[in-house]
Amino acid sequence: MSAREGRRPPGAAVVAENFGLKGPRGWAFRGVAVNAPPGSLVTIEGPSGSGRTCLLLALTGRMRAGEGHAEVGGLALPRKMAAVRRISALGPVPGVSDLDPALTVAEHLRERALLQRRFDGSPLAFLRPRAERAAASRARVRAALDTAGLDLETLPKAGRTSVRDLERLEALRLSIALALIGEPRLLAVDDTDLKLSGTDRAEAWALLRSIAGRGTTVLAVCSESPGDTLTIRTTGTADGPAAATDAADGPVDPRGATTDATATATATTKTDTEKGAADALAETGRA
Repeated sequence: MSAREGRRPPGAAVVAENFGLKGPRGWAFRGVAVNAPPGSLVTIEGPSGSGRTCLLLALTGRMRAGEGHAEVGGLALPRKMAAVRRISALGPVPGVSDLDPALTVAEHLRERALLQRRFDGSPLAFLRPRAERAAASRARVRAALDTAGLDLETLPKAGRTSVRDLERLEALRLSIALALIGEPRLLAVDDTDLKLSGTDRAEAWALLRSIAGRGTTVLAVCSESPGDTLTIRTTGTADGPAAATDAADGPVDPRGATTDATATATATTKTDTEKGAADALAETGRA
C-alpha cells in the first residue's frame, strides 16, 4: 500500500491577493483576497453571472488569471496550474464536469476508478498484482461513497440507476463521490444550493462541512452562504469590495475554532462581469 493510499492527504491552504481575471469584454472577477487554512469550507457567494464559476476554476488551476497572486497548497497560480490541478478535484461544475445522464451510477464510478488507476498511480503501482490493484480501487470507491453519503442500495435500481433518474441531492452526492476517489486536497463544487429544497440544502451543507472536517479544503459556489463559512462575495456590482465575515466575530474554522482568514471580492458592473465571465469560459471551451 502506498503512502497516499495509507492516509488521507491534508487539505490545501488557499491564499489570494488582488486576484483577477479579465476577458476581451471585461472582468470575470477581480480584487479577490482570501486566506483560508487547510480544511476550511470556503463559499463563493453571488448571483449568476458574477464570475463565481470562473473564480472557482481559476483557484483550481483550470483557468488562467492575469492579475494578482494566489497560492493553493503552496503552489503559485497561474505558474503552477498543472500542479494545482493534480491536488484538486471538481465536483459538479456545469459545462465542465457534468454527469452523463445516459450512464448509470455504477458506470460512472467504474469509469472514474479506471481513470484514477491509469493516470494517477505511480509507475511502480502497475507492478502490483492485478487483484491487489483492483481491491485498492474498490476500497477507494467505497470510501468516497461513504464520505459523500451515497448508499447505492437506497437508489431505485441500486448501481444500475441511470443518472437521469437521480434526485438533485443524489446527483450532487454522486459528483462529489467521483471527485473524492482521487483523494484531493481541494474539492470544488459549483451551484451547491441550486434547485435544492430547504431540507436538501441543509443536508448538502452538512455534507460539505463533514468533508472539510475530515481535512479536505472545500470551495463551494452558492447563491446564499449558510453563514458559518469563510465567504468570498462576487456581487458583480460597482459597490466596491465586500469583507467576508461569519455570523460571529470572524470566519469560522470548520474544526470549531475561529480563524483570522479574510476574503474580499469586487467586480465592475454586472453586465461587464457577465460578459467577462462568458468570454473566459469560452476561451477554455467551457461556455
